[in-house]
Amino acid sequence: MTPKEQKAELRNQKLALRDAMPAEQRIEASLAMADHAGDIIAFEPGAVISGFWPIRSEADIRPLMARLAERGARLCLPVVLDRETIVFRELVRGAPLMKTGFGTTGPGPEAAPLDPEILLVPLSAFDAVGHRIGYGAGHYDRAITRLRAKGLSPRLIGIAFDCQEVPAVPAQAHDVALDAILTETGFRIFNGQDGQD
Repeated sequence: MTPKEQKAELRNQKLALRDAMPAEQRIEASLAMADHAGDIIAFEPGAVISGFWPIRSEADIRPLMARLAERGARLCLPVVLDRETIVFRELVRGAPLMKTGFGTTGPGPEAAPLDPEILLVPLSAFDAVGHRIGYGAGHYDRAITRLRAKGLSPRLIGIAFDCQEVPAVPAQAHDVALDAILTETGFRIFNGQDGQD
């Protein structure tokens, strides 16, 4: 089985487990995430942090995003422009949101485009060393590559439930590892990072 086929199998298994979680359990787990990381994620006031509006059975990180905004973060959301590209648009309280592709919701074209310093990344599976399996479209990998081409090095914090952990992700050369993972049981740092600036 190729790494791509292995990833597809793990993705399907872990998304099925996530989908099977009762809605109340996902809500409780999402609130626990805000408690675990709301005050721990390190950033300077005014730092740009990309979150996401939940789709399907994803964790709802809106409480966490609200906590980060209270601490001075400037928030943005990913917007899927086409099969290849996502951009990040500023999330401003009271501004209208719209459907933005692949089932996602985000600010419209009038919102300011931003380059995030921290990305809160949804995923389908992860392992204990920070490798992740996304949803298969490669949007985040390409966005991270674009940010790095601008000389930026955004911190990547995966967002998942404990049931999405796997023993090992078949990582490939183009895969971008996480700096940390946030689940309902805590905030784990990878790659020798301490979460601090």
